[in-house]
Amino acid sequence: MLQFKENKALYIASIIFIIINAIFIYNGNMYLLALPVVLLVVWLGLFNLDKVMIIAVFFTPLSILLSEFDRYIPVNLSIPSEPIFVGIFIVFILKIISGEKLNKKILYHPISIAIYINLFWMFFTTISSTMPVVSFKFLLSRLWFVIPLFFVTAHFFTSKKFIKQYLWAYILGFTIVIIYTLTRHVSLGLYEKKVADFVMSPFYKDHTSYGALLAMYIPVLAGFLFFNYKKKHTKTIISILLALFLFAVVFSYTRAAWLSLVGIVFVLIVILLKIKIKYLALGAVIVGTLFFNYQFQITDSLKKNKVDAEEGLEDQVSSMTNIATDASNLERINRWKCALEMFKEKPVLGFGPGTYMFSYAKFQNSYDRTIISTNFGDGGNAHSEYIGPLAEQGIMGMLSFIAIIIATLYTAINIFYKSKEKETRILAVFLLLGLITYYFHGFLNNFLDTDKASVPFWGFTAIIVALDVFFLQNEEKDNSIAQPLNN
Repeated sequence: MLQFKENKALYIASIIFIIINAIFIYNGNMYLLALPVVLLVVWLGLFNLDKVMIIAVFFTPLSILLSEFDRYIPVNLSIPSEPIFVGIFIVFILKIISGEKLNKKILYHPISIAIYINLFWMFFTTISSTMPVVSFKFLLSRLWFVIPLFFVTAHFFTSKKFIKQYLWAYILGFTIVIIYTLTRHVSLGLYEKKVADFVMSPFYKDHTSYGALLAMYIPVLAGFLFFNYKKKHTKTIISILLALFLFAVVFSYTRAAWLSLVGIVFVLIVILLKIKIKYLALGAVIVGTLFFNYQFQITDSLKKNKVDAEEGLEDQVSSMTNIATDASNLERINRWKCALEMFKEKPVLGFGPGTYMFSYAKFQNSYDRTIISTNFGDGGNAHSEYIGPLAEQGIMGMLSFIAIIIATLYTAINIFYKSKEKETRILAVFLLLGLITYYFHGFLNNFLDTDKASVPFWGFTAIIVALDVFFLQNEEKDNSIAQPLNN
C-alpha cells in the first residue's frame, strides 16, 4: 500500500492512457500507440543524445514517407527517422542557448566553414526566392539534416567505437531492406528490369536512390575487412554482407551506381600511387581538349546507340550511352538543359532553393520533351547535385557545394598519407571512397533532400572531420575523450 501511494500518480496516468488508447484503437486510430516510444526517445534525447542518434540511423533505411499512408498529409516526413532528427536539432539548439561548449576545432574546420558558406548562401537565396515558402521549407529540412548529422555527430566521433556503431547501424537496417527487396525481386523475376523499379518500395522511393546508397556502403564494408578482429568469424560475416550488397547493387539496375563503383577503383589507384594533382590536371586538360576537338564525332557515335535499358544486364550497360532513344537518359538531358536556361535567366541568386520542380516546365523545348516529361511539378528535380543548385541558388550555390567536396577530399587524403594508425587510415580512405560514389552519382541524380542519403553523406563527412581533429592531431593521446553533448 505504501508503494502504491508513492506511485499513485504514475498508476493513475497509466490507467488513463490505457483507457484513452483503447478508445483510439476501437475507432481505428493507432497513432497513440507510438506515444510511449516517443516519450522514451525524448528522455534519451535529453540525457543520451548519442544513443538516440544510433537509433535514428538504424531506422533510416526502414523509414517510410507519410505519403505512403496518406497522400493528402501536408508535411511529407520520413517516419520515424526525420522526427527524431528534428528532435536532435531542437535539443542541440537548446543546449547551445544554455551555454553548451562546443569543440572549436570542429567549428572552425575547413569543411565546417565550407558548409557555413553553403548554408548562408542557401539562406540568402531563400530571402530572394521566387517561392519563399517553398525555399524556407527546403532550407529548414537541410538544417535538420546537416546540424544533427554533421555538427552533432562530429562531437560524438571521439572514439572509433562510436564511429563503427554509426556505420553498422545503417548497414544493419539496410540489410533488412535488401533482404526484403531481393525476396520480392526473386518472386517477381530477378532479371526483370521493370520489377527493379519498385521492389524496394515503400522503404526507398525507387531503384536509383536504393542503388546510390548501396554503392556508398560497399567501400565501407570492404574497408571493414582490413580491420583486426578478436573473433575470426567476424570477417566471414562482413564478407557475406559485402557479397549481399554487391549482388543487390547489380540487380538494382542502377547504371549510375555501377559507374560510381568503377570510378572509385581509379580513385583508389590514384590515392595509393600518390599521383600528384598537376598530373591529374594535365590528364583532365588532355581529355577535355580531345573531347572538344572530337565532340561532334563523339555525339554522332552516341546517337547511333539505340539500345534501351530493357531486360538484360547487357542491355543496361549498353544503354548508358544511348542518347537517341533511352527515355531516362533523354529526360535527364532535358532537365539539365532547363536548369542551364534557368541559370541564364537568374545567374546570381537563382530561382530559390527547392523551386526547380515548380519552375522548369516553361524552359522545356518541345523537341527535348520525352514520354516521361511533365509540366506539373511532380516529376522530380534537376537530377544533379551540381546543376540543380546552379538553377536554384545561382553560381555560388554550385560553387559552395563543390567547396565542401574539395575540402573533404583534401582532408581525407591528408589523413591517409599522414596518420600512423592503421584504422584511422582505413576509415579515412574507404569513407572517402563511399562519398566519392555519391559525388559521381551527383552528376546524374540528387538525393540530399532525403534522410536516406543525408545520413551517410553528412555522417561520413563528419567522421572525416573527427578523424582529423581527434585522431590525426592527437595520435599520441588517449582517444577516449568525454562527450560534452550528453551532459
